[in-house]
Amino acid sequence: MKIKSISTYFLTVLTILFLSSDYYAQNDDQDLIKLKTWMTGSFTSEEQAEADTNFYNIHLEMVRIWENRDDAIWLYVEQAAAWSLDKPYRQRVYRLIKNEDGSFESAVFVFNDPLRFAGAWEEEYPLNELSPDSLSERDGCAIILQFEDDAFVGGTVDNHCSSELRGASYATSQVRIEENVLTSWDRGFDENGNQVWGAVTGPYIFKKIE
Repeated sequence: MKIKSISTYFLTVLTILFLSSDYYAQNDDQDLIKLKTWMTGSFTSEEQAEADTNFYNIHLEMVRIWENRDDAIWLYVEQAAAWSLDKPYRQRVYRLIKNEDGSFESAVFVFNDPLRFAGAWEEEYPLNELSPDSLSERDGCAIILQFEDDAFVGGTVDNHCSSELRGASYATSQVRIEENVLTSWDRGFDENGNQVWGAVTGPYIFKKIE
């Protein structure tokens, strides 16, 4: 009886450790892998810009980085205007995880002197000289997504993402991610809730080109 109790105890401990491991919860989750697959690649809003002058032709590049890490799926993100691809106006690192409640979280990180990494998405091992401890998280700016109607849909929570760009007090982002289309509406608002930057008439529609 004593031997059986000890065996049962160790079996229970091993089961708990396995089920709670980052690898099991993150890298091996099929829905999270689907989200990563749909997010990575080259995207452009060229089609939208040609049809509506309220929008610019923007190129969006997202590639996986640090594939040996098992705590999350990490992406390097670069956005640039079509006429200035060598000078991206936004460079970020996203950390993708699946939460215990079944939702997905894309946390947003920045890093020093980002332009030195312009075009890094084309490299075999982009941002390999950096690590998570060299990043700064943009608190309150994480995107929370739910999978519904064959798309990942969500956005930032309330007004917690602070922004000082063009007189803004906070920023919001609404996102819809489909297999070959990524829709994103980023906007900045002042302390009175007036929009001071970002698209006015609707979200940007990025079509995957490769």
